[in-house]
Amino acid sequence: MKSLYLKYQLTDQSIDRIIEMAWEDRTPFEAITFQFGLTEAEVIQLMKHEMTLKNWKKWRARVQGRATKHQALRSDDVTRFRCSRQRQISRNRIT
Repeated sequence: MKSLYLKYQLTDQSIDRIIEMAWEDRTPFEAITFQFGLTEAEVIQLMKHEMTLKNWKKWRARVQGRATKHQALRSDDVTRFRCSRQRQISRNRIT
C-alpha cells in the first residue's frame, strides 16, 4: 500500500479529496484518474485501506454498478464530472 502513496505522491489532503470524490455520486472514477492518476482499482484499494471494513462495504455496495460513477454508463445529458459544491473546495488541483 505504501507504494501507491509513493507512486502518486499522495498527501493527507489529496487522500481526503480522493475519498470525498469517491463518495460523491456524480463524480466518476475517470475524474479521479484525471486529477490524481489513480485507476478505479487503485481507488478501491485506497478506500479499503483508509476506511473501516464496515464503511468500506457500505461504500462498495453503493458504487458498484452505479451509472454515475462510471463515465461509460452515464447518460449523454451529463457533461460535467464535479458536483456543484466542488467550487468551494480550494485545495482541488484543477481549481
